[in-house]
Amino acid sequence: HTATTTEISPFETGIQMEAPNPSSTGLFINGSRETGQDVRVGNVTAALAVANIVKTSLGPVGLDKMLVDDIGDVLITNDGATILKSLEVEHPAARVLVDLANLQDQEVGDGTTSVVIIASELLRRGNDLVKNGIHPTTIISGYRTALKAAVSYIKKEMVVNVADLGDEHLINAAKTSMSSKIIGKESEFFARMAVDAVKSVKMNATQADLAGYEAMSEGPTAIASAKKQRSKYPLSAIHILKAHGKSSTESHLIDGGFAINAMRAAQGMPTFVEGAPDSPVKIAMLDMNLQRHRMGMGVQVIVKDPAEIENIKRREMDITKERIRKIIDAGARVVLTTKGVDDLCMKYFVEAGIICARRCNREDLKRLAKATGGKVVTTLADMEGNETFDGECLGACDSVREVRIGDGE
Repeated sequence: HTATTTEISPFETGIQMEAPNPSSTGLFINGSRETGQDVRVGNVTAALAVANIVKTSLGPVGLDKMLVDDIGDVLITNDGATILKSLEVEHPAARVLVDLANLQDQEVGDGTTSVVIIASELLRRGNDLVKNGIHPTTIISGYRTALKAAVSYIKKEMVVNVADLGDEHLINAAKTSMSSKIIGKESEFFARMAVDAVKSVKMNATQADLAGYEAMSEGPTAIASAKKQRSKYPLSAIHILKAHGKSSTESHLIDGGFAINAMRAAQGMPTFVEGAPDSPVKIAMLDMNLQRHRMGMGVQVIVKDPAEIENIKRREMDITKERIRKIIDAGARVVLTTKGVDDLCMKYFVEAGIICARRCNREDLKRLAKATGGKVVTTLADMEGNETFDGECLGACDSVREVRIGDGE
């Protein structure tokens, strides 16, 4: 933000270009160069213009923004990242602020408006210092020193171990994030649900996590005490499923279970499968088609005897049947796939009393595989070129049930 040179592309709209002597500027034909205080003022002005758009939407008394696009679609929100993402920002300095808000939304999930306002204010005050004769490099060094001092103070004086906090403090933190959102009126209900969901995915930190924590900590004593109690809460392990047709307060957390948006591929399949204490229900998670085997593209088969056509069709069906048989023999009682399942394969699953669901979301299956201790299988081919299905790839659970939620299937 303190660069003293800006190169303007001749392809940007709304800018009139002259044709200076290329040898004097070092640029391509029809390019121009602007340097000095004018460019800095322009960058700061653009950043302040972006910040002023979202400034009035900050805080619990912030106002919502109504955004209308070219075709008339209306979007009402007070989330900074959503507002800036919907705007068509062309100025390069202002576009940096938009990227900053998006990054904050991805990494933290909250504070998107705050980071834009803070960044623009730092730019404005830095520009005032430049006007007073201070070099931009000196200002940047000062900002970096202030950043280190601020982070150090937060770590020493303000950071509290999550294990020392009760649910009350965590719920208050969640309610603060929700206060300016649409569900702010029901913040008590959703804050409790969010805290319970995050606590349910608690897991012990790995050696790599401890090494990263050790690099950030100061002093061996703090490291030794932190290693004993270090835990992590991976938010990617939390699966959020949305359904229409009921009140928002009828949302609920499935404790000790996993929900996936899928339905049985055929009506003849059971809706409920339960395992015994010594034999849990095995789940096969596939990322492949379960359809009749067909010859590859570009493969031609010349048949002289018409009777051989029936043998080819029969062999295609047998190959499919053998694949299904390998999955069933491995012990799978539930089959979930991201691709399609045709009627021929469904027939075998119905006869075996297996629940099969198709067109499942790949990310959902990855989470399910992690939760059940299985693996997502992409192919049945092994190292020898044969087709096998490893039973270790199956996930395990107590029971599987199909339940209709809201208006969806």
